Amino acid sequence: MRPVLLLLASCYFYMAFVPYYILILFFLITVDYFLAFGLERGGAYKKVYLYVSILSNVGMLFVFKYFNFFNDNIAALAQVLHWNYSLGALSLILPLGLSFHIFQSLAYIIEVYKGRYKAERNYLTYALYVMFFPQLVAGPIERPAQLIPQLKAIQQFNYTQVISGLRLMAWGFFKKIVIANNLAILVNFVYARSGTADASMLLIAVFAFSIQLYADFSGYSDIAVGSARMFGVELVQNFKQPYFSRSVAEFWRRWHISLSSWFRDYVYLPLAWKYSTHLGWLYAAIIVTFVLTGVWHGAGWNYVLMGLIFGLYISIGLWTKERRDSFAHKIGLLGASRAFLQIGTTFILATFAWIFFRAANLSEALTIIYRLGTQWGSDAFHFLRCSDYCSFYMLGIGRKALVLIFISTVFLFFVEYIEQSGWLPKIWKYRAVRWTGYYALLMWMLLVGYFAPTAFIYFQF
Repeated sequence: MRPVLLLLASCYFYMAFVPYYILILFFLITVDYFLAFGLERGGAYKKVYLYVSILSNVGMLFVFKYFNFFNDNIAALAQVLHWNYSLGALSLILPLGLSFHIFQSLAYIIEVYKGRYKAERNYLTYALYVMFFPQLVAGPIERPAQLIPQLKAIQQFNYTQVISGLRLMAWGFFKKIVIANNLAILVNFVYARSGTADASMLLIAVFAFSIQLYADFSGYSDIAVGSARMFGVELVQNFKQPYFSRSVAEFWRRWHISLSSWFRDYVYLPLAWKYSTHLGWLYAAIIVTFVLTGVWHGAGWNYVLMGLIFGLYISIGLWTKERRDSFAHKIGLLGASRAFLQIGTTFILATFAWIFFRAANLSEALTIIYRLGTQWGSDAFHFLRCSDYCSFYMLGIGRKALVLIFISTVFLFFVEYIEQSGWLPKIWKYRAVRWTGYYALLMWMLLVGYFAPTAFIYFQF
């Protein structure tokens, strides 16, 4: 009975967006459900079943997400070469969370193909695996061995799990309402004027977006994991204090973990193992993997370049690691001082790459980078020294509000620091501390939070 109710809730949740798009979802679910039996049986047509599944899933993703991008670029090339090309664009709304549930479906198909998981016999259980509403829209992207057994298990009401889930959801709402939504005002205001804004305004907006993106997406993940936990389902942790990473490679082991591990297992490792004796091929495999990661995020050259930049970061980092370690040892840059420098450098590198993520297109991203390098005047950051109204006029947000957001952000990273250090459970076990924290968090959300309807950033993927 529980799986049926969860599936009905998931259908209702999905149909609240574009109701008839649920037919697309059930079409893909049905195709993969039956193909999995052929994959499990093996035989001469095993690879055919795999390719049919991949083509149906990726083909659907291509039509809704990538067709217009390729069509526009082919049309531009045809114009340069004086070819006759007149195929029109498709006017389609991207189904909610399409990239996420297609990757989750592909994980199931690949695991069955590799013989690491048995094809699920119960159609409703498999449908729920793809559609489970807490993570349907923006992940985490689950593997069948992690999620399906939990969906099939008979669960009793667990007070501890419910409280833990509610607590995690509250923390996610704090990130979203207090930090992400408020920073979105500043970021949207400055990016809308990216062609005329001076470098100091753009610099603040670029770093603000780096925080906004993390608070927004990790906030959603906390809400998803927390709501699933209330139903007795434990989803994978999608973030592990990524902005405390000491390298870009470590950053991607802590950021959007379910996606980065998906690309690692199903793209990078097969590519790397094929020519594992050639070091250059390993670097190429890293770059290809991250370019595809960028393309997963969106159909645009800015996303391609974002992925390429992250791939180059990691490849260059691995290539220079021994020399950097030797140099740091030689000059005595060790311990906490080196860790602090590495964390700061990683944050700056990620922030630069996020410019391409946030920009509407490649042209806007390059404009922002150009202005960051050239539009510095003697009055840089003057809006931080002037009146509250002046700050609002320049950044779209008042100086007092900036201070409150800054305090909230410092608090967020302080909590993450003590969590990473292992101190949070020790402090949180005291009831007085817990309830003080609950009330303080609630009051701060009511006082500082921005409650206007604001979609989560990753809903667009």
